[in-house]
Amino acid sequence: MTLPQDLNSEAGLAALNDYLKDKSYIEGHEPSQADVAVYEALSSVPNKKHTNVSRWYSHISSFQAEFNELPGEKKAHTAYGCVAGVAVAAAAAAATTKKEDEDDIDLFGSDEEEDAELERLKAERVAEYNAKKSKKPALIAKSSVVLDVKPWDDTTDMKAMEEGVRAIAMDGLLWGASKLVPVGYGVNKLQITCVIEDDKVGMDILEEEITAMEDYVQSVDIFSFNKI
Repeated sequence: MTLPQDLNSEAGLAALNDYLKDKSYIEGHEPSQADVAVYEALSSVPNKKHTNVSRWYSHISSFQAEFNELPGEKKAHTAYGCVAGVAVAAAAAAATTKKEDEDDIDLFGSDEEEDAELERLKAERVAEYNAKKSKKPALIAKSSVVLDVKPWDDTTDMKAMEEGVRAIAMDGLLWGASKLVPVGYGVNKLQITCVIEDDKVGMDILEEEITAMEDYVQSVDIFSFNKI
C-alpha cells in the first residue's frame, strides 16, 4: 500500500488525527511547505469525526492564496519524517485488523463449549476496557485563536465593532486581549484573541456570527490557531 493510500484510508486519517492532537502544524510552530505537501496529498476534505485533522485542514485552507510564500522547502509529502510515522502507524493498524480478521476465521468450526468460552473471554475483555475507560479523566481540548476582524473603511466605529464582537456568547468561548492594527490609508483592523473548547465551538459558526454585523465587519480571517 502506497503512502497516499495510507493517508486517505481510515487508518491513515486516524493516525494523522492522533499525530495532530497536540500540534497545530505538521512541522514547527507556523504554517510551512510541510503543511502544503500533506494538505495536497489528501484527496478530499477530511471527515469531521477526525477532529484534529479537520481543524488543521480548515486552518491550512485559509492560507491557500499564500501557499507559495510559506516558509520551508517544498518536498514530496513522503519526505517528512512525521508523515512517515503516520504511514507506519496506519500500516500497523491495518496489519492488526487483518490479523484479528484472520483470528476470527475458524476453518474447522467450533463446538458449543468453545463458543461459550469465546463469549466469556469477550465479555471479560469488554468489562475490563469499560472499567479502564471509566477511570480515565476526560480531557477538554482547547485552542487559542487570534482573529483579524476587518472593517469597511476608516469611518467604521471600531469601538462599537469590538463591543459587538465581545457580545457574541457561546458555551466554550472566552474572549481575551485585543488591539487595533493599522492596515493602511487610515484603516485599522481589530485583532482579538479568544480561547475555545474545540468540541463546543466551531470556527465556521463563530465567523458567521461576527460577519453578521454587516454595518461594521467586512471580513474575518484567522491570524493564528494553536492548541492549548
